[in-house]
Amino acid sequence: MLDLTLRVGCSLIYENTAPAVVLLNLRPRADPQQALQEERLSFGENLPVEEFVDSHGNLVYRVMLHPGRNEIRHDALVSVSSRPDNEGWTGAEPVPPGELPPGVLRYTLPSRYCDSDKLVNFAWQQFGQIEHGLPRVQAISTWVHRNIEYRYASGRPDLSAWDVLQRGYGVCRDFAHLQVALCRTFNLPARYITGHLPDIGFPDPTNHMDFHAYSEIYLGGKWFTFDARFNVPRIGRVKVSCGLDAVDGAFSTIYGAANLSYFQVWAYQVRRGTMSVGDPIDVAQRLDNRWEIDLDASGQTSSG
Repeated sequence: MLDLTLRVGCSLIYENTAPAVVLLNLRPRADPQQALQEERLSFGENLPVEEFVDSHGNLVYRVMLHPGRNEIRHDALVSVSSRPDNEGWTGAEPVPPGELPPGVLRYTLPSRYCDSDKLVNFAWQQFGQIEHGLPRVQAISTWVHRNIEYRYASGRPDLSAWDVLQRGYGVCRDFAHLQVALCRTFNLPARYITGHLPDIGFPDPTNHMDFHAYSEIYLGGKWFTFDARFNVPRIGRVKVSCGLDAVDGAFSTIYGAANLSYFQVWAYQVRRGTMSVGDPIDVAQRLDNRWEIDLDASGQTSSG
């Protein structure tokens, strides 16, 4: 049951002195774990836009930015479930490479930011004695969570999973890259996911709202969610994109000299029917950022 309502979106302003092109990956994917109630995506004044679906099924927009100030805004109300990640899922056995669907095989291979070929020796020394499949995946998530320090705003676009392992700290994208790469060393299909993660049943005193990155691992014929940044089941994820790594999952890819001068992201729970997309962002109306969970369907609360 999709019994929670979230408001998610972002506001971006690009400023440039010459024409430029930007690829935007902002809209929630079609997924059984989420349903759009209402959505609005605007591209400023008279910006040429082309919409296409990439090879991972992400909905991408190619936007031609004019010289000057270009404003782009996405706002959506999304229904999600109050059940935590993977709750009630069974059959998490590893699938041998010879039995994997052809479309899943690419998620076992090294990629630009998930350079699993450099991590083979470390992975087998650290996790080789752990039972293959779900126990090994969980051990990898726990190790990354405990041994990589989270530092807000420490991300860099040139760091691979190997670099993060050597550096010892990073942001959510770095945690996801390292988990994905380590799983791939054992021929476990792993993909990089970006989206929104509100603070439902999990208060965040820093109150940072940003796009979030995590991973999905293919076990028993379906994709299980793992998030080494938090390493606990979370509620209310809104998936925007998936791919081999951040190359496929970037919310913005710029061709030319465009400067992102303003960046705001929101993801919080609201009461169904109390607002529409385009209304002012008002975090005073948020129902999350606390341990209790407010359910749309019943109007009751439960413990997170």
